[in-house]
Amino acid sequence: MIEIKHRTTREVLLEVDSDTLRHADLREADLRGADLNWVDLWWADFRNADLREADLRDANLRNVDLRYANLQDTDLWNADLRYANLQDAELWNADLRDANLTGAALEGAIGN
Repeated sequence: MIEIKHRTTREVLLEVDSDTLRHADLREADLRGADLNWVDLWWADFRNADLREADLRDANLRNVDLRYANLQDTDLWNADLRYANLQDAELWNADLRDANLTGAALEGAIGN
């Protein structure tokens, strides 16, 4: 069992009945403010998920599906987003410094 906690309050936002978050089905999950830094999320499905203000620094997000996800104000510093699908994702004020976006699909993504 994995608990995903809020980055500041430490409140449990979601419990996942698994020993890993690789390939996790997190579609439409409310993960606002989640602490997911350094987490291996390879091939996870975050379609339509709310990840506003989440901490995804240094996370492995290779091949992750983030279509239509809300990543507003999310910390993606140094995240591995190679081949991630970010189509139609909201990226307003997301921190993408040093993120690896090689091969990432960004069609329709909005943000500054």
